[in-house]
Amino acid sequence: MVSGHFAPSGGQVRFEGRSLEGLDAHQIARRGIARTYQIPRPFAQMTVLQNVALVAHFGSAGLTQHQAEQEAWTWLAFTGLKDKAHSRPDDINLHQRKFLELARALAARPRLVLLDEVLSGLTPGEINEAIALIRKIRERGSTIVFVEHVMRAVMALADRVAVFDQDRLLAIGEARQVMSDPEVITAYLGTAILDTGAARATQEAARA
Repeated sequence: MVSGHFAPSGGQVRFEGRSLEGLDAHQIARRGIARTYQIPRPFAQMTVLQNVALVAHFGSAGLTQHQAEQEAWTWLAFTGLKDKAHSRPDDINLHQRKFLELARALAARPRLVLLDEVLSGLTPGEINEAIALIRKIRERGSTIVFVEHVMRAVMALADRVAVFDQDRLLAIGEARQVMSDPEVITAYLGTAILDTGAARATQEAARA
C-alpha cells in the first residue's frame, strides 16, 4: 500500500508530511519511495544493466538515457554486479538476482527503501554480504523498512522492530527488548516457553 501496489481501504499514508492518497505507483516512486520483491521480478528480456538503467531513467526526473546508463553502472558497482552487467537475469544466480532487485530500487535514489524478505533463499555467507550491503544503503542516508524472518539479520540491522502474529501487533520497540518479550518468544518458538532460560536462548540465537 505504501508503494502504491494496493489501494488502502482506510486510513492514510503520508510521506515527508505529504499524503500519497490517489497517487499511482510510479508517482509514489518519484516521491522517493522504492521497494523490492521477495521473489525477484526483473525484466527477463533485458540485460542486468538495462534493468537498472530503466529505473534510473524513469525514476529520476531529467536523466537522459545515457545518463541513466551511467547511473546504472554506479549501482551495479555498489551491489557487486558490474561483471554481470551484460548478462540476462535468468543467467545469474538467486543471490545476484536479489542484489539486482536492490540495484534497481536504488537507481531511483529513494529516501525510503522497502525490502520484502530480501534474504530469503540465501546461504549464510550470502546473508552476511546482504547485511553488509543493507548497512551501506543506510549509511548513504536512506531509511529502510524491511520484512524479514532471519533473526540475526533483524538484530544486526534494525533500530526498531514490530512483530506481528496472525495480523495482530505483538510488540514494537527496540530490537533486543522486543525479542525478549515472552509473547514474541512464544509466537516464534510455537510453544509457551516463558522462562528466562528460553528467552536467553532466543536472544543468543538471534545474535548468532
